Amino acid sequence: MHSTRSLVFAALALAAVPAFAAAETRIEKDLKLDAGGHFSIDTDMGKVTVVGSTDSGAHIVVTSRHKDLNELLSLRFDESAGSASVVARKKHRFELFSGMRDSVEWQIRLPAQTRISIETSGGSIDVSAMRDAARLDTSGGGIHVRDQVGDVDCDTSGGGITLKDIKGRVKAETSGGGVEGRAIDGPVHAESSGGSIELEGVTGDIDADTSGGGIRIVDAGGKVRADTSGGGIEASFARGNSAGGTLETSGGGIEVAVDPTADLSIEASGNAVRTDLPLRVHGEITHGRLSGSLGNGGNVLRLHTSGGSVRIQGL
Repeated sequence: MHSTRSLVFAALALAAVPAFAAAETRIEKDLKLDAGGHFSIDTDMGKVTVVGSTDSGAHIVVTSRHKDLNELLSLRFDESAGSASVVARKKHRFELFSGMRDSVEWQIRLPAQTRISIETSGGSIDVSAMRDAARLDTSGGGIHVRDQVGDVDCDTSGGGITLKDIKGRVKAETSGGGVEGRAIDGPVHAESSGGSIELEGVTGDIDADTSGGGIRIVDAGGKVRADTSGGGIEASFARGNSAGGTLETSGGGIEVAVDPTADLSIEASGNAVRTDLPLRVHGEITHGRLSGSLGNGGNVLRLHTSGGSVRIQGL
């Protein structure tokens, strides 16, 4: 008798699993919001995707692939003059299924000219085609921003950061991965303890700091400060760039390429220093140290490594 009951209960449990796994709930909400306003979302769960458009109003779709949203989250939607907001709080502190927070997704369409503040502790953030400042914060995934006109301030402890086609100031900090940026028209501050930093086509000054990997910078348009204890540094400066900077590492070598017609004062030190540039050398020439002027001299480009050699070459 007991074995029969056990078989019945087991059969019922197995029958319930696919039904639970296939269940999906969806909530749609429209909030009043004109261009020039502010939108914010603060959620305990879910990946957040924001796309800018020419339409007015905030169109929000939230879905859960596994469990009823009304059982997972308490939702509050607010709208007022010039702003709209969403707050989503977990109803239960502990989750029975570890993948639950990954099953929630937010799809949000906003007027492109909207300042945004996005915060989630349960997933990644993806933003595109916005035309105002963005503040992005997650502890549950990576951050991806593209086609952005406006300053970007992003922070994650759950993944890497990728940035492409940005016009504005960028601050990118992560302890969960690397930072990758391309075609950024403005200054960049990039900081990582979880991976490498790669920046290409940055027109403004660069401040890059990592303990989790190397640093690679291509076509830098401004002053560069780069510091790593996790790898080597490769950097090339755009033609005509005489802004200089400081590159330091204890984790590898340094390779730098500059415009031969630039006006720079160069100071380099490491296990060995090599260059093919026509420098006017100052002081004593040694195997591991070099001080000299390129062109008419000017801003200082300081290069130092305690973990390898230094190579300086022309573009």
